[in-house]
Amino acid sequence: MPKTAIVSITKHGIEIARRIKRSIPDVEIYVPSKHSDGGADINWFSDQSTQLVATLFKTYDALICVFSLGAVIRMVAPHLVDKKSDPAVIVIDDGAKHVISTLSGHLGGANQLARLVASLLGAQPVITTAADVNETIAVDLVGRELGWTIENFENVTKTSAFMVNEEKIAVYQDAGERNWWHAPLPRNVAVVDDIEQIKSPEFKAGLVISDRTISDPEIASKSVIYRPKSLVVGIGLHWDTGKDVIEFGIKTVFNERGLSFKSIRNISSINREARVKGLEEFSQQYNIPVEIYSKDELASVSVPNPSATVQRFEGTPSVSEASSLLSSKGELVMPKQKFPPNLTVAVSRVIT
Repeated sequence: MPKTAIVSITKHGIEIARRIKRSIPDVEIYVPSKHSDGGADINWFSDQSTQLVATLFKTYDALICVFSLGAVIRMVAPHLVDKKSDPAVIVIDDGAKHVISTLSGHLGGANQLARLVASLLGAQPVITTAADVNETIAVDLVGRELGWTIENFENVTKTSAFMVNEEKIAVYQDAGERNWWHAPLPRNVAVVDDIEQIKSPEFKAGLVISDRTISDPEIASKSVIYRPKSLVVGIGLHWDTGKDVIEFGIKTVFNERGLSFKSIRNISSINREARVKGLEEFSQQYNIPVEIYSKDELASVSVPNPSATVQRFEGTPSVSEASSLLSSKGELVMPKQKFPPNLTVAVSRVIT
């Protein structure tokens, strides 16, 4: 659950807020102190409501406002940035009849939150985003629950317009989970098996789901490119291998093979039973998790390039290839490549 605040400025709103909190205990309730009944479950504030909302807008992921839609709009308008960073805002009337998704419906999750809160209150959710009303693909949400990221967000708005206006759109996918949309696809969306088909005048836009770099400028400018978490990078290293060496090796391999760095699901390696500072620093900088395996686990994996030297020093004939295959449960797309003084990199693709 995102960090959520409820703001009510009426006595009726207090009970509405408490009804929500009974089902979602982590929410924080804010009510003017003039309405205080002494309840410890509420933050009773004495500031102006406008000032409070301004502060909460910048510090919470979602705001639930139990007062008029017009007042909410006037309060949050000076603080709007963009759909990627603004919090979700929903508005509930004083009779708890309607729950209105007001701001950041898709990326911020206001639509989802409005439906949830409406179900708790027995109210009617009010959703106005075109993709939801028309029950078509929300371009900015494709694969979001699967951890996918959008590479070129600047193409989302125009592609979304094509989508809701039922213009012809191509979908090309060569990586990632296939269950990102329930069947059947909208009638204006066609799956293509060749990415070049997106360039056809038949299609107004494309949705590209791939872990490969898109070098054709025409395809890139016409498409929204999604990066699924479909690649596992296996690395062999020493305890003193630095972050910069790891970063250089991985980025070199990805550039040479035309792979997207944004599609790395995780790093994999051998358990050294000691801190490997460079690996920790790389993981933290890029927010990429690390999976480690014992030498016996790695030794059980068949690899194309076993090494007697690695066997002698590590107790297994492979670290980078074996760990990437073991972690991904997929196929090797980049055999191990060596980087001095003590790094090897291999890449496997997750099969879904």
